[in-house]
Amino acid sequence: MQIAVLLYDRFTTLDAVGPYELLARLPGAETVFVAKEAGPVRNDQGSLALVADKALAEVPNPDIVLVPGGPGSREMTDPEILAWLRTADETSTWTTSVCTGSLILGAAGLLTGRRATTHWLAYEELRALGVEPTGERVVFDGKYVTAAGVSSGIDMALHLLGRIAGDETAQTIQLLTEYDPQPPYDAGSPEKAPAAIVAHWRGTDPKDLVDG
Repeated sequence: MQIAVLLYDRFTTLDAVGPYELLARLPGAETVFVAKEAGPVRNDQGSLALVADKALAEVPNPDIVLVPGGPGSREMTDPEILAWLRTADETSTWTTSVCTGSLILGAAGLLTGRRATTHWLAYEELRALGVEPTGERVVFDGKYVTAAGVSSGIDMALHLLGRIAGDETAQTIQLLTEYDPQPPYDAGSPEKAPAAIVAHWRGTDPKDLVDG
């Protein structure tokens, strides 16, 4: 089983590496990082690069396509990348995204009329692409699997592992990676975070969140 992780300028590192760390442990899996050209690709902070093993043209038929999010996803109009996604999707078993990576799948026309998720600040951008955004952490719609913001890519990978290789394999990989989140704050969603913080990132008045 070949798993292709798409890299592009200004992707978010954990969106790609989080699911990779789990999916790469799937027995028999071949994981490959792909980009327009083989070589280093800079993340959204510009301080870290991942190396694309192969160019898009070298990986035409992956079994799993994984598209990370990041600031670069919101400006994605590259015809070569979008065409590669459409072609790869024709034969993929699973086409997936993390965070705003779903905007790239949407821009490629792969999520039209489907339910999907993304980062909570990008719901309306997703809707504008003809997609029905949901607030769920991981969404399955046929073979399309989308995860919400950044860290949820790890959850998505576990869901996929369970469906592909069974619960015991997924549980084993969860144990060996010691994925047992116990965050010091319960502020990981707009429903739980302090209203003032949510309002700041939405560009709204905190009173609007309370009153509305």
